[in-house]
Amino acid sequence: MVKIYSWKVWLIFNSLTKSVKNDYIAEVSTSGRTLRNEDIAQIIVKGRSELRYETILSILNERDAAVAEALLGGSSVQDGNIHITPRVTGSWIGSDPLFNAKEHKLTFDAVPTVTLRKSLDEEVSVEVLGKKTDGGAIIGLVTDLLTGKTDGTITPGGDIIIKGEKIKIAPETTPGDEESLGVFFVDANDNEITLDYPMSENTPKKILCRVPTMLVDGEYTLKIVTRYAAGGSLLKESRTIVYELPLIVGEPAS
Repeated sequence: MVKIYSWKVWLIFNSLTKSVKNDYIAEVSTSGRTLRNEDIAQIIVKGRSELRYETILSILNERDAAVAEALLGGSSVQDGNIHITPRVTGSWIGSDPLFNAKEHKLTFDAVPTVTLRKSLDEEVSVEVLGKKTDGGAIIGLVTDLLTGKTDGTITPGGDIIIKGEKIKIAPETTPGDEESLGVFFVDANDNEITLDYPMSENTPKKILCRVPTMLVDGEYTLKIVTRYAAGGSLLKESRTIVYELPLIVGEPAS
């Protein structure tokens, strides 16, 4: 008998859709938990493996190191679930181009194997939980200080005030940090542009920051990623807060 799993999803407003005003995308609820090697080892032990927990954990950690070495060496890696491939993003211009860390980014693509994709079709159902409120964290209003407008139009190089609840960026990070927290402007191609300058004000209800000068005409989704929680504590996993209205540079699309 095939075991049926259930994915619970929240609906989030899709502000990138231009023609449909009541459009939502789904976010799978993981209950704030990410399984790590310690958890996987415990699951294997509970499955009545003859190996001890410490042995299993050691093997998993050694496998991680071997996979990392292969990937960093430029090889692709495939196991029973995931195929991982090295990739370099960005444009290359000229007959003798050079790698530019400001223009290009080293990353990896991870896609499910045929076996795992087949299991998705046959063994997973979906339960919609409703619209996500994310614990009261919300972006309520964005004001362009240069024009005073609150209709979503913003000015590259100008300051904006973001008002909301639980929007403080905490802990504050700098470019290059492992954890990608902060204020992001997401274009129609899902490219994330972060701030050029540090925030002038960063509180749970208000952020004062400068719009990146590199934003070209078009619509953007404002996204805040933070681990801030009420009382000044930090969440174990980062929280993403998305403004329900698009931000517009230049003339609004007709």
